[in-house]
Amino acid sequence: MMRYVPDSALGATGRDRRSVGHPSARSGFDRPSRRARTGCPASPRAGRGWSWNIRAGTEVDHGMTQGPAPRALSDQALSELLGSQRFGTLATVRRSGHPHLTTMLYHWDPDARVVRFSTTADRTKVKHLRNDSRAALHVPGGDVWSFAVAEGDAEVSEVTTVPGDATGRELLSMIPDLGTPKDEEAFLAQQVAERRVVIRLKVSRLYGTALDIEG
Repeated sequence: MMRYVPDSALGATGRDRRSVGHPSARSGFDRPSRRARTGCPASPRAGRGWSWNIRAGTEVDHGMTQGPAPRALSDQALSELLGSQRFGTLATVRRSGHPHLTTMLYHWDPDARVVRFSTTADRTKVKHLRNDSRAALHVPGGDVWSFAVAEGDAEVSEVTTVPGDATGRELLSMIPDLGTPKDEEAFLAQQVAERRVVIRLKVSRLYGTALDIEG
């Protein structure tokens, strides 16, 4: 919570009031004029559309058009980003049309251009995909400025019912080499007990950006 200092303590008029803890109260920041913030909220507490100029010379853009533009990543760079991460946010479509978001562990197959997920048959996302196959996976990069999105149609496998069946073997193949279970039979039996399925997102479009900012 911000704490405001009385005008008398600052020896300034009401228009020059600053909040303790707010960036504009610090010597390292310069607040732009209202004219420079055309279309942005008048109150600094709104926190939207602000652009602060750090005295070191680095300009950070928050929702405004100043600063470097994002750089589109190539298909190869996007594929490599997907391969370098393990967790992402899967978006499916509700009957209302609203997105349903879930953090998921995934496996990316760059040759087949398929993203696979392990889940159980009773999950909400499985019901969504059986009603509407459209889905997307958002994966953050190594910093807050980069990301990749894999879009396409998804299908849901049959429930694994017998240890070692096709679905069970597919689930086993999705585990990274370093995480391969020592007891495969026990693993496959557990997948049956949990009524596991595989979601296969067949990627038809990859897109994403990165923002090059000098440190």
